[in-house]
Amino acid sequence: MKEHSASGSTVFVVDDDASVCAALKELFQSVGLHVELFASGSAFLENRLPTATSGCLVLDVRLPGMSGLKVQEELANAKNPLPIIFLTGHGDIAMAVRAIKAGAIDFLTKPFRNQDLLDAVSTALQQDKARRAKEQSNSTLQESFKSLSARERDVVARVAAGGLNKQIAADLGVSEVTVKVHRANAMRKLRAKSVAELVRMTDLLGITPSKEQ
Repeated sequence: MKEHSASGSTVFVVDDDASVCAALKELFQSVGLHVELFASGSAFLENRLPTATSGCLVLDVRLPGMSGLKVQEELANAKNPLPIIFLTGHGDIAMAVRAIKAGAIDFLTKPFRNQDLLDAVSTALQQDKARRAKEQSNSTLQESFKSLSARERDVVARVAAGGLNKQIAADLGVSEVTVKVHRANAMRKLRAKSVAELVRMTDLLGITPSKEQ
């Protein structure tokens, strides 16, 4: 993991072993990562997680009180997609399978190679950054769609559904020229460069034509 690629990201470490926490903090800081340490799963879940920057969770499976797998379950229930890397000194195959099936990035057994952990963290951060970029893109698209008039939205939906200008005009009881104007305005507002791109946008937004004729 290169330092410049990790800058600005946070690794949350949850482990009840203070010496492990100290070693992990030193390792992650050596590649430019910000590190937050927690001694228990409950302490981590009670913390208000930052949302402005990418991050991941390095989590011991066997924690006092709330297990690491339970923390993973609680995050899933809270719709928190923070990527997780599990660490354990006493793991087993069943635990690993359960963790990975629930979406964990990796499941490493202590002692582990530092590079293996750094590689797993790099993968987790890349995944989180990609998710955030996609969410930001979708949010921007939703805002752009809100700027369309009701008629522009309907025309866009019908174009994306495969309707021709002539068909759409007949369905809506307007002229074909009017349809072309609405279509051009909508594509400009949405910054769609082609009908194919328009179709992808409507798919992301879940847009369908109205049933009004």
